[in-house]
Amino acid sequence: MSLAGLFPIDKWNFKSHSILNNLPEDEHTDLFSHMQEQRYGKGEVIFREGAVASGIFFIKKGKVKKYQVDQTGREQIIYVANTGELIGYHAILAEEYYPDSAATLEESVISFIPKEDFTAVLERSIVLPRRLLKALSHEFTVLTNSISVFAHRSVKERLAIALIVLREKFKAETLPGEEIMINLSRSDLANMVGTGNENIVRILTEFKAAGILNSQGRKIWITDVKELIRLSGYGIQG
Repeated sequence: MSLAGLFPIDKWNFKSHSILNNLPEDEHTDLFSHMQEQRYGKGEVIFREGAVASGIFFIKKGKVKKYQVDQTGREQIIYVANTGELIGYHAILAEEYYPDSAATLEESVISFIPKEDFTAVLERSIVLPRRLLKALSHEFTVLTNSISVFAHRSVKERLAIALIVLREKFKAETLPGEEIMINLSRSDLANMVGTGNENIVRILTEFKAAGILNSQGRKIWITDVKELIRLSGYGIQG
């Protein structure tokens, strides 16, 4: 089911997947020739908040959570990056430390591009700086939207939104005709929504009783997307 006209999914997704698409051949070759591919198990940290930014990361396969940790040690998941997306480039462009941490949500294949190689291509390129600026501008819109939602919507609405967004993330790698399965721990889901695990379990049970979703273990699949959109608050607003 398409969300077109039902839910503003663009307000929840970055556009870093488009940065490297159809680059001039020499730039593409230059960048990709310096990529160092590495396989990660589920839950492995890619980089940590406050670490020296040594390069950028291209997700060839898998999903990665970007998060920050508060003084109590609790994670706040800022974003879930999908196959084809770039992460870590903000720190390189700003010449600062990584502003957040990144860890895999599933087994992933991720390529690393050293800072020196990325900046060298960036300095020569006409196309890449414009794309990065466009991507950064959109990310500002996404993050502003997220802050607004956290400030003004209930936990139930935030969970509904998170499930809709995650369904699109997992849909990207689901074969036609297959059920779209959200495979995420309850603690990660709680850290996306900004609440405790017990609230997540309680509301998921309510959604299941209402016929909105089914679950088995950590896997969740949505059975009534339109009702979930209505509960998110977006359906009411049209």
